Amino acid sequence: MPRRFWVETLGCPKNQVDSDKLTGTLVADGLVPADAPGDADLVVVNTCAFVEDARQESIDTILGMAHARKDGARLVVTGCLAERSGEDLATALPEVDAVAGFADAVPVTLGHKPSLPVMDLLHLSRPRATAPWAYVKIAEGCDRACGFCAIPSFRGRQRSRTMDSILAEVDALDAREIVLVAQDLASYGRDQGRGERAIVPLIEAAAARVERVRLLYLYPSDLNDRLEDAICATGVPYFDLSLQHVSAPLLRRMRRWGDGERFLRRIERIRRHEPAAAFRSNFIVGYPGETEDDHDALLTFIDRAQLDWCGFFAFSEEEGTYAAGLDAKVDRGLLDERLAELRERQEAITWARRDELVGSRVEVLVDEPGVGRSHREAPEIDGVILIPSELTPGTFASLTVSAALGPDLTAA
Repeated sequence: MPRRFWVETLGCPKNQVDSDKLTGTLVADGLVPADAPGDADLVVVNTCAFVEDARQESIDTILGMAHARKDGARLVVTGCLAERSGEDLATALPEVDAVAGFADAVPVTLGHKPSLPVMDLLHLSRPRATAPWAYVKIAEGCDRACGFCAIPSFRGRQRSRTMDSILAEVDALDAREIVLVAQDLASYGRDQGRGERAIVPLIEAAAARVERVRLLYLYPSDLNDRLEDAICATGVPYFDLSLQHVSAPLLRRMRRWGDGERFLRRIERIRRHEPAAAFRSNFIVGYPGETEDDHDALLTFIDRAQLDWCGFFAFSEEEGTYAAGLDAKVDRGLLDERLAELRERQEAITWARRDELVGSRVEVLVDEPGVGRSHREAPEIDGVILIPSELTPGTFASLTVSAALGPDLTAA
Protein backbone atom coordinates (compact mmCIF):
# COMPACT_ATOMS: atom_id res chain seq x y z
CA MET A 1 0.00 0.00 0.00
CA PRO A 2 1.43 3.44 -0.91
CA ARG A 3 2.26 5.90 1.84
CA ARG A 4 -0.35 8.58 2.45
CA PHE A 5 0.27 12.26 3.18
CA TRP A 6 -1.52 15.33 4.46
CA VAL A 7 -0.41 18.94 3.91
CA GLU A 8 -1.86 21.59 6.23
CA THR A 9 -1.44 25.14 4.91
CA LEU A 10 -1.50 28.36 6.94
CA GLY A 11 -1.11 31.95 5.86
CA CYS A 12 -1.42 33.65 2.51
CA PRO A 13 -2.11 32.41 -1.03
CA LYS A 14 1.62 32.34 -1.72
CA ASN A 15 1.92 29.62 0.92
CA GLN A 16 -0.88 27.70 -0.77
CA VAL A 17 1.12 27.66 -4.00
CA ASP A 18 4.13 26.28 -2.11
CA SER A 19 1.92 23.56 -0.64
CA ASP A 20 0.56 22.69 -4.08
CA LYS A 21 4.11 22.26 -5.34
CA LEU A 22 5.03 20.10 -2.37
CA THR A 23 1.92 18.03 -3.06
CA GLY A 24 2.91 17.60 -6.69
CA THR A 25 6.35 16.37 -5.64
CA LEU A 26 4.93 13.93 -3.09
CA VAL A 27 2.50 12.49 -5.63
CA ALA A 28 5.31 12.15 -8.19
CA ASP A 29 7.30 10.23 -5.54
CA GLY A 30 4.49 7.71 -5.21
CA LEU A 31 2.60 8.99 -2.16
CA VAL A 32 -1.18 9.50 -2.22
CA PRO A 33 -3.30 12.12 -0.42
CA ALA A 34 -4.93 11.03 2.83
CA ASP A 35 -8.58 11.72 3.64
CA ALA A 36 -7.67 13.24 7.02
CA PRO A 37 -4.51 14.06 9.02
CA GLY A 38 -5.08 11.06 11.26
CA ASP A 39 -4.94 8.72 8.25
CA ALA A 40 -1.60 10.02 6.94
CA ASP A 41 1.81 8.43 7.20
CA LEU A 42 3.35 11.86 6.61
CA VAL A 43 1.89 15.14 7.92
CA VAL A 44 3.36 18.41 6.66
CA VAL A 45 2.49 21.78 8.21
CA ASN A 46 3.30 24.75 5.98
CA THR A 47 3.52 27.60 8.48
CA CYS A 48 3.10 31.37 8.47
CA ALA A 49 5.27 33.81 10.44
CA PHE A 50 4.15 37.22 9.22
CA VAL A 51 2.92 38.51 12.60
CA GLU A 52 2.71 37.20 16.16
CA ASP A 53 -0.87 35.93 15.79
CA ALA A 54 0.13 33.95 12.71
CA ARG A 55 3.10 32.43 14.51
CA GLN A 56 0.91 31.37 17.42
CA GLU A 57 -1.63 29.84 15.05
CA SER A 58 1.18 27.91 13.38
CA ILE A 59 2.43 26.54 16.69
CA ASP A 60 -1.10 25.61 17.80
CA THR A 61 -1.67 23.83 14.49
CA ILE A 62 1.62 21.91 14.76
CA LEU A 63 0.69 20.72 18.26
CA GLY A 64 -2.79 19.79 17.07
CA MET A 65 -1.39 17.75 14.20
CA ALA A 66 1.09 16.05 16.53
CA HIS A 67 -1.80 14.99 18.75
CA ALA A 68 -4.03 13.88 15.87
CA ARG A 69 -1.49 11.87 13.84
CA LYS A 70 -1.53 8.10 13.98
CA ASP A 71 1.20 6.05 15.60
CA GLY A 72 4.33 6.01 13.51
CA ALA A 73 3.34 8.96 11.32
CA ARG A 74 6.05 11.49 10.54
CA LEU A 75 5.46 15.21 11.22
CA VAL A 76 7.41 17.76 9.17
CA VAL A 77 7.20 21.54 9.62
CA THR A 78 8.11 23.86 6.77
CA GLY A 79 7.19 27.36 5.56
CA CYS A 80 7.94 30.79 6.91
CA LEU A 81 8.12 29.90 10.61
CA ALA A 82 10.52 27.05 9.85
CA GLU A 83 12.68 29.36 7.78
CA ARG A 84 12.64 32.18 10.33
CA SER A 85 12.94 30.20 13.59
CA GLY A 86 14.00 26.72 12.54
CA GLU A 87 16.49 25.82 15.28
CA ASP A 88 14.40 27.34 18.07
CA LEU A 89 11.29 25.63 16.71
CA ALA A 90 12.97 22.23 16.59
CA THR A 91 14.15 22.64 20.19
CA ALA A 92 10.81 23.92 21.49
CA LEU A 93 8.71 21.25 19.76
CA PRO A 94 10.18 17.77 20.28
CA GLU A 95 6.92 16.36 18.86
CA VAL A 96 8.15 17.36 15.39
CA ASP A 97 10.27 14.90 13.40
CA ALA A 98 11.84 17.50 11.13
CA VAL A 99 11.86 21.29 10.63
CA ALA A 100 12.85 22.35 7.11
CA GLY A 101 13.16 25.77 5.55
CA PHE A 102 12.42 26.52 1.91
CA ALA A 103 15.69 25.16 0.51
CA ASP A 104 15.35 21.80 2.28
CA ALA A 105 11.56 21.45 2.29
CA VAL A 106 11.29 18.93 -0.53
CA PRO A 107 14.11 16.48 0.35
CA VAL A 108 13.31 16.54 4.07
CA THR A 109 9.60 16.03 3.43
CA LEU A 110 10.42 13.05 1.21
CA GLY A 111 12.64 11.66 3.96
CA HIS A 112 15.90 12.43 2.17
CA LYS A 113 18.99 14.18 3.47
CA PRO A 114 19.13 17.98 2.99
CA SER A 115 22.49 17.58 1.27
CA LEU A 116 20.64 16.50 -1.87
CA PRO A 117 20.39 19.14 -4.63
CA VAL A 118 18.15 22.03 -3.59
CA MET A 119 14.68 21.82 -5.14
CA ASP A 120 13.42 25.37 -5.42
CA LEU A 121 9.68 25.42 -4.68
CA LEU A 122 9.27 28.40 -7.00
CA HIS A 123 10.15 26.31 -10.04
CA LEU A 124 8.57 22.96 -9.19
CA SER A 125 5.55 21.72 -11.12
CA ARG A 126 2.19 21.29 -9.41
CA PRO A 127 -1.00 19.28 -9.91
CA ARG A 128 -3.86 20.42 -12.10
CA ALA A 129 -6.27 22.74 -10.27
CA THR A 130 -9.05 21.01 -8.37
CA ALA A 131 -11.16 24.19 -8.24
CA PRO A 132 -12.18 26.41 -11.18
CA TRP A 133 -9.55 28.93 -10.03
CA ALA A 134 -5.90 28.73 -8.99
CA TYR A 135 -3.16 30.92 -7.55
CA VAL A 136 0.03 31.28 -9.58
CA LYS A 137 3.12 32.66 -7.84
CA ILE A 138 5.16 34.69 -10.34
CA ALA A 139 8.04 35.74 -8.06
CA GLU A 140 9.52 35.04 -4.64
CA GLY A 141 11.00 37.47 -2.12
CA CYS A 142 10.95 41.24 -1.94
CA ASP A 143 13.44 44.08 -2.48
CA ARG A 144 11.54 46.67 -0.46
CA ALA A 145 12.41 47.71 3.09
CA CYS A 146 9.05 48.46 4.70
CA GLY A 147 9.64 49.28 8.36
CA PHE A 148 7.20 46.73 9.75
CA CYS A 149 7.93 43.74 7.51
CA ALA A 150 10.36 40.88 8.14
CA ILE A 151 9.55 38.96 4.93
CA PRO A 152 12.77 39.90 3.07
CA SER A 153 14.80 38.49 5.97
CA PHE A 154 13.52 34.95 5.38
CA ARG A 155 12.06 35.01 1.86
CA GLY A 156 15.07 36.81 0.43
CA ARG A 157 15.40 39.28 -2.42
CA GLN A 158 12.97 39.21 -5.31
CA ARG A 159 13.40 36.37 -7.80
CA SER A 160 11.05 36.50 -10.76
CA ARG A 161 10.15 33.46 -12.80
CA THR A 162 10.42 33.47 -16.56
CA MET A 163 7.25 34.33 -18.41
CA ASP A 164 7.38 31.03 -20.29
CA SER A 165 7.43 29.02 -17.06
CA ILE A 166 4.51 30.98 -15.64
CA LEU A 167 2.41 30.56 -18.78
CA ALA A 168 3.23 26.86 -18.92
CA GLU A 169 1.90 26.54 -15.36
CA VAL A 170 -1.22 28.50 -16.28
CA ASP A 171 -1.85 26.08 -19.16
CA ALA A 172 -1.22 23.00 -17.01
CA LEU A 173 -3.55 24.13 -14.22
CA ASP A 174 -6.48 24.28 -16.66
CA ALA A 175 -8.41 26.72 -14.45
CA ARG A 176 -11.03 29.27 -15.53
CA GLU A 177 -9.58 31.97 -13.28
CA ILE A 178 -5.89 32.57 -12.53
CA VAL A 179 -4.89 34.69 -9.54
CA LEU A 180 -1.37 36.08 -9.88
CA VAL A 181 0.42 36.50 -6.54
CA ALA A 182 3.84 37.59 -5.26
CA GLN A 183 5.22 39.60 -2.36
CA ASP A 184 5.63 42.57 -4.73
CA LEU A 185 3.58 41.68 -7.78
CA ALA A 186 4.02 44.80 -9.91
CA SER A 187 7.81 44.58 -9.59
CA TYR A 188 7.77 41.34 -11.55
CA GLY A 189 10.75 41.10 -13.93
CA ARG A 190 12.65 44.06 -12.50
CA ASP A 191 15.29 41.76 -11.00
CA GLN A 192 15.78 40.19 -14.44
CA GLY A 193 16.65 43.53 -15.98
CA ARG A 194 13.38 43.66 -17.89
CA GLY A 195 12.61 47.19 -16.75
CA GLU A 196 9.42 48.67 -15.37
CA ARG A 197 5.98 47.10 -15.86
CA ALA A 198 7.14 43.72 -17.17
CA ILE A 199 3.97 42.58 -15.42
CA VAL A 200 1.85 44.09 -18.23
CA PRO A 201 2.81 41.68 -21.04
CA LEU A 202 2.47 38.81 -18.57
CA ILE A 203 -1.09 39.91 -17.73
CA GLU A 204 -1.92 40.19 -21.42
CA ALA A 205 -0.47 36.75 -22.22
CA ALA A 206 -2.27 35.09 -19.31
CA ALA A 207 -5.56 36.79 -20.23
CA ALA A 208 -5.27 35.30 -23.72
CA ARG A 209 -5.28 31.83 -22.11
CA VAL A 210 -7.98 32.00 -19.42
CA GLU A 211 -11.28 33.78 -18.95
CA ARG A 212 -10.22 35.60 -15.79
CA VAL A 213 -6.90 36.97 -14.58
CA ARG A 214 -6.85 38.56 -11.12
CA LEU A 215 -3.94 40.31 -9.38
CA LEU A 216 -3.30 40.39 -5.64
CA TYR A 217 -0.91 42.68 -3.73
CA LEU A 218 -0.12 45.80 -5.76
CA TYR A 219 2.26 48.36 -4.27
CA PRO A 220 0.55 51.74 -4.91
CA SER A 221 3.50 53.56 -6.48
CA ASP A 222 3.65 50.88 -9.20
CA LEU A 223 0.04 51.29 -10.28
CA ASN A 224 0.38 53.66 -13.22
CA ASP A 225 -1.97 54.28 -16.14
CA ARG A 226 -0.50 51.47 -18.24
CA LEU A 227 -0.91 48.83 -15.55
CA GLU A 228 -4.37 50.10 -14.66
CA ASP A 229 -5.46 49.84 -18.29
CA ALA A 230 -4.03 46.33 -18.58
CA ILE A 231 -5.97 45.17 -15.52
CA CYS A 232 -9.23 46.67 -16.76
CA ALA A 233 -8.72 45.11 -20.20
CA THR A 234 -8.77 41.61 -18.68
CA GLY A 235 -12.42 42.04 -17.71
CA VAL A 236 -11.52 41.68 -14.03
CA PRO A 237 -11.20 45.28 -12.80
CA TYR A 238 -10.23 44.24 -9.27
CA PHE A 239 -7.55 46.31 -7.55
CA ASP A 240 -5.90 44.95 -4.43
CA LEU A 241 -3.80 47.90 -3.26
CA SER A 242 -1.28 47.51 -0.46
CA LEU A 243 -1.76 50.97 1.12
CA GLN A 244 -1.06 50.26 4.85
CA HIS A 245 -1.95 53.83 5.90
CA VAL A 246 -2.79 57.25 4.45
CA SER A 247 -0.93 59.69 6.75
CA ALA A 248 2.15 60.92 4.85
CA PRO A 249 4.33 61.35 7.99
CA LEU A 250 3.38 57.90 9.30
CA LEU A 251 3.95 56.30 5.91
CA ARG A 252 7.46 57.77 5.81
CA ARG A 253 8.01 56.32 9.28
CA MET A 254 6.84 53.02 7.80
CA ARG A 255 9.35 53.54 4.97
CA ARG A 256 6.46 53.54 2.53
CA TRP A 257 5.41 55.71 -0.41
CA GLY A 258 2.31 57.83 -0.87
CA ASP A 259 -0.47 59.57 1.02
CA GLY A 260 -4.25 59.59 1.12
CA GLU A 261 -4.76 62.22 -1.56
CA ARG A 262 -2.56 60.38 -4.06
CA PHE A 263 -4.37 57.15 -3.36
CA LEU A 264 -7.75 58.81 -3.81
CA ARG A 265 -6.75 60.36 -7.13
CA ARG A 266 -5.75 56.94 -8.47
CA ILE A 267 -8.96 55.32 -7.22
CA GLU A 268 -11.06 58.09 -8.74
CA ARG A 269 -9.27 57.75 -12.10
CA ILE A 270 -9.92 54.01 -12.16
CA ARG A 271 -13.60 54.52 -11.38
CA ARG A 272 -13.92 57.07 -14.19
CA HIS A 273 -12.36 54.55 -16.54
CA GLU A 274 -14.24 51.54 -15.16
CA PRO A 275 -17.24 52.30 -12.90
CA ALA A 276 -17.59 48.59 -12.04
CA ALA A 277 -14.06 48.40 -10.56
CA ALA A 278 -13.74 46.75 -7.15
CA PHE A 279 -11.13 47.74 -4.56
CA ARG A 280 -9.50 45.98 -1.64
CA SER A 281 -6.81 47.20 0.74
CA ASN A 282 -5.25 46.54 4.13
CA PHE A 283 -4.15 48.97 6.82
CA ILE A 284 -1.89 48.71 9.85
CA VAL A 285 -3.30 50.26 13.01
CA GLY A 286 -1.14 51.35 15.94
CA TYR A 287 2.21 51.66 14.15
CA PRO A 288 4.66 53.45 16.49
CA GLY A 289 4.04 57.17 16.36
CA GLU A 290 0.46 56.93 15.06
CA THR A 291 -1.37 59.99 16.41
CA GLU A 292 -5.05 60.82 16.73
CA ASP A 293 -4.66 63.02 13.65
CA ASP A 294 -3.24 60.04 11.73
CA HIS A 295 -6.15 57.88 12.86
CA ASP A 296 -8.68 60.56 11.90
CA ALA A 297 -7.04 60.85 8.47
CA LEU A 298 -7.53 57.13 7.96
CA LEU A 299 -11.18 57.32 9.02
CA THR A 300 -11.74 60.18 6.58
CA PHE A 301 -10.04 58.25 3.80
CA ILE A 302 -12.22 55.20 4.44
CA ASP A 303 -15.33 57.38 4.12
CA ARG A 304 -14.11 59.02 0.91
CA ALA A 305 -12.62 55.98 -0.81
CA GLN A 306 -15.64 53.69 -0.31
CA LEU A 307 -13.52 50.58 -0.77
CA ASP A 308 -15.39 47.34 -1.39
CA TRP A 309 -13.20 45.29 0.92
CA CYS A 310 -10.79 46.31 3.63
CA GLY A 311 -8.75 44.66 6.35
CA PHE A 312 -7.35 46.34 9.47
CA PHE A 313 -4.54 44.74 11.46
CA ALA A 314 -2.89 45.62 14.73
CA PHE A 315 0.78 46.51 14.44
CA SER A 316 3.00 43.57 15.33
CA GLU A 317 6.56 44.30 16.40
CA GLU A 318 8.81 41.99 14.38
CA GLU A 319 12.35 41.28 15.51
CA GLY A 320 14.99 42.68 13.18
CA THR A 321 12.73 45.23 11.48
CA TYR A 322 13.17 48.99 11.49
CA ALA A 323 9.93 49.46 13.42
CA ALA A 324 11.10 47.26 16.29
CA GLY A 325 13.41 50.06 17.46
CA LEU A 326 10.97 52.93 17.15
CA ASP A 327 9.66 54.90 20.09
CA ALA A 328 6.15 56.31 20.65
CA LYS A 329 4.47 52.92 20.97
CA VAL A 330 0.66 53.04 20.86
CA ASP A 331 -1.10 51.79 23.99
CA ARG A 332 -2.81 48.47 23.34
CA GLY A 333 -6.13 49.66 24.70
CA LEU A 334 -6.10 52.69 22.40
CA LEU A 335 -5.02 50.49 19.49
CA ASP A 336 -7.98 48.17 20.06
CA GLU A 337 -10.36 51.14 20.15
CA ARG A 338 -9.01 52.39 16.83
CA LEU A 339 -9.31 48.95 15.28
CA ALA A 340 -12.91 48.59 16.40
CA GLU A 341 -13.85 52.03 15.08
CA LEU A 342 -12.29 51.39 11.67
CA ARG A 343 -13.78 47.94 11.31
CA GLU A 344 -17.25 49.17 12.22
CA ARG A 345 -16.96 52.03 9.73
CA GLN A 346 -15.76 49.79 6.91
CA GLU A 347 -18.31 47.07 7.57
CA ALA A 348 -21.09 49.60 7.00
CA ILE A 349 -19.44 50.70 3.74
CA THR A 350 -18.95 47.14 2.49
CA TRP A 351 -22.52 46.19 3.26
CA ALA A 352 -23.86 49.36 1.59
CA ARG A 353 -21.82 48.69 -1.55
CA ARG A 354 -23.18 45.15 -1.64
CA ASP A 355 -26.74 46.48 -1.23
CA GLU A 356 -26.17 48.69 -4.30
CA LEU A 357 -25.70 45.60 -6.45
CA VAL A 358 -29.22 44.26 -5.83
CA GLY A 359 -31.05 44.14 -9.15
CA SER A 360 -27.87 44.22 -11.26
CA ARG A 361 -26.62 41.52 -13.64
CA VAL A 362 -23.39 39.77 -12.72
CA GLU A 363 -21.22 37.27 -14.56
CA VAL A 364 -20.57 34.50 -12.03
CA LEU A 365 -17.94 31.78 -12.05
CA VAL A 366 -19.42 28.74 -10.30
CA ASP A 367 -16.84 27.60 -7.74
CA GLU A 368 -18.90 24.80 -6.22
CA PRO A 369 -22.58 23.84 -6.10
CA GLY A 370 -24.51 26.85 -4.81
CA VAL A 371 -21.49 29.18 -4.57
CA GLY A 372 -19.92 31.51 -7.13
CA ARG A 373 -18.05 34.78 -7.58
CA SER A 374 -18.11 37.76 -9.89
CA HIS A 375 -15.07 39.92 -10.70
CA ARG A 376 -15.69 41.75 -7.40
CA GLU A 377 -14.86 38.79 -5.16
CA ALA A 378 -11.40 37.26 -4.87
CA PRO A 379 -11.41 33.59 -3.83
CA GLU A 380 -11.02 32.78 -0.12
CA ILE A 381 -10.77 36.47 0.79
CA ASP A 382 -13.97 38.33 -0.01
CA GLY A 383 -17.67 37.54 0.15
CA VAL A 384 -19.36 35.08 -2.19
CA ILE A 385 -22.51 34.89 -4.30
CA LEU A 386 -25.06 32.24 -3.37
CA ILE A 387 -26.48 30.81 -6.60
CA PRO A 388 -28.78 27.99 -7.78
CA SER A 389 -27.24 24.66 -6.79
CA GLU A 390 -27.87 23.07 -10.18
CA LEU A 391 -25.30 25.30 -11.91
CA THR A 392 -22.21 23.30 -12.88
CA PRO A 393 -18.89 24.14 -11.14
CA GLY A 394 -16.36 25.57 -13.55
CA THR A 395 -18.97 27.24 -15.75
CA PHE A 396 -19.99 30.89 -16.04
CA ALA A 397 -23.52 32.15 -15.60
CA SER A 398 -25.13 35.55 -16.09
CA LEU A 399 -27.40 36.11 -13.09
CA THR A 400 -29.39 38.87 -11.40
CA VAL A 401 -28.55 39.80 -7.81
CA SER A 402 -31.68 39.38 -5.70
CA ALA A 403 -30.44 40.19 -2.19
CA ALA A 404 -27.43 41.20 -0.12
CA LEU A 405 -26.61 39.35 3.09
CA GLY A 406 -23.84 41.42 4.64
CA PRO A 407 -20.73 40.68 2.55
CA ASP A 408 -22.51 37.98 0.51
CA LEU A 409 -25.04 38.20 -2.30
CA THR A 410 -27.73 35.91 -3.64
CA ALA A 411 -28.39 35.72 -7.38
CA ALA A 412 -30.49 33.72 -9.80
